[in-house]
Amino acid sequence: MKKGISIWSFPQQSLKENLALAKDAGFDGVELALDETGELTPSTSERELLSIKRTAEDLGLETYSLACALGFDYPITDDDPTVRAKARDLVKRQLFAAKTLECNSILVIPGCVCADFIDPMRIVDYETAYERSLETFRELKADAEAYEINIGLENVWNKFLLSPIEMRDFIDKIDSPFVGSYLDIGNTVANGYPEHWIKTLAHRIKKVHFKDYRREAGGLCGFVDLLAGDVNYPAVTEALAAVGYDDWVTAEMIPNYKYYTEAIIYNTSCSMDKILGRK
Repeated sequence: MKKGISIWSFPQQSLKENLALAKDAGFDGVELALDETGELTPSTSERELLSIKRTAEDLGLETYSLACALGFDYPITDDDPTVRAKARDLVKRQLFAAKTLECNSILVIPGCVCADFIDPMRIVDYETAYERSLETFRELKADAEAYEINIGLENVWNKFLLSPIEMRDFIDKIDSPFVGSYLDIGNTVANGYPEHWIKTLAHRIKKVHFKDYRREAGGLCGFVDLLAGDVNYPAVTEALAAVGYDDWVTAEMIPNYKYYTEAIIYNTSCSMDKILGRK
């Protein structure tokens, strides 16, 4: 498996500086992300995207995946049809940007019943959310197939698609080799076990996020450095090997160090080497 890191893990500095930091810390590639503002947004031009790609290539880094958290702001499942339309357009723009950056996958939030850590009053009926999301991805699969880029549906704290069996069946109903799971290891721990998710999702897993979580802390405070939480990483790597997963694993950390903010990048790289059996 190749060792990557999410751009969201980095301190507040330029994209070029963060890419250089990733290279120095020993990562093979970086998962970039579309944000509302900044150097990489849904309106970033093709020329600018190619410039970002060249910057990474010059450093010897691969840009293999493109994330986007705007699905929390513009949920595919929203009660407002204009918001749902914007959400679909964002996924299409994400696919275009990924193709230009030569990523083979994008990370997509499949919708929200409620993301209470963002807006606890924004609640959508579960069955309605399910129907809207399924309909949307049955439409979007044609775009993914045309671009030959995987849509990875991430398990996030959205009170939606809450078990590996439900996620598996949802993906199977979409019925496309280019729509699967973006499995976030740490996000499963509050209510389950990542090795169970891996076994159930199996070949449907397109990409994997490495995080760690301490149940005793709870809430968002439960996310901790790799190997400092309750994830059984030997069981995780064994399960990944059992289902034949040999693609990228991407550390997605919270850059919450008060001092020496770059240290989290180096500490994460070292922990991933231990997890992956690298010397």
